[in-house]
Amino acid sequence: MLEEDPDLAEALPAALRAGAVADCLAKTVSIAEGNWRSTDVRLEHDAIGLLVLNGLLIRRVGIDGRFGAELLGAGDLLRPWHGEDEAPALLATTGWRVLEPTRVALLDRAFSWTLSRYPQIAGGLVERALVRARNLAVGMAIVHQPRVEVRLRMLFWHMASRWGHVRADGVVLRHRLTHAVLADMVAARRPTVSTAMAELARAGLVSATDEGWLLRGEPPGELRDVEPNEAGPAETRPAS
Repeated sequence: MLEEDPDLAEALPAALRAGAVADCLAKTVSIAEGNWRSTDVRLEHDAIGLLVLNGLLIRRVGIDGRFGAELLGAGDLLRPWHGEDEAPALLATTGWRVLEPTRVALLDRAFSWTLSRYPQIAGGLVERALVRARNLAVGMAIVHQPRVEVRLRMLFWHMASRWGHVRADGVVLRHRLTHAVLADMVAARRPTVSTAMAELARAGLVSATDEGWLLRGEPPGELRDVEPNEAGPAETRPAS
């Protein structure tokens, strides 16, 4: 697994890394695009969960016909079955959809035992869970912006800080997100998002490409206010 996600091995002393790479083996499951039932992949109750190795999926939660959404990709840790047997305080509907073919590692009970020899990796996985919680908080700050075009710019640059690639003409986000998905992410209606995206394209700030989306300029100041410790993709990712 550490060959698939080498960032998890960074905290290990150099002398332990080769052994950890050989020891930390996990089964993987590939998930096709489309609606996904979380019960299709289920582990023991004391397993760590699923680690996304590549791909993209969205989790939608709705109450009374209004939805919020969370986008998950490479590096995210999830337990999609957790809490499904509990009676909710609110009548919420939850659904998962795979937007791009996705591959996950099954961090099961046997993998947990292996991690007892490498607490640094266990700490890295805990950090992944905390980062996911922080990203949810940033998402909440984004949807509270009054202007939809500002929400969209903030969302694109927030995603670029995780998955963006720097080019000479800007930062490219290699994910084909539809206007319907973007509408879920910024808590707006799809026609409103389409209008706002047209305005951003005319301003030369966000445009569709064959690869996905191209961002130009600088991240909006509103995003820097909610991500004070985030480095932009130009600082953290090599050109590719």
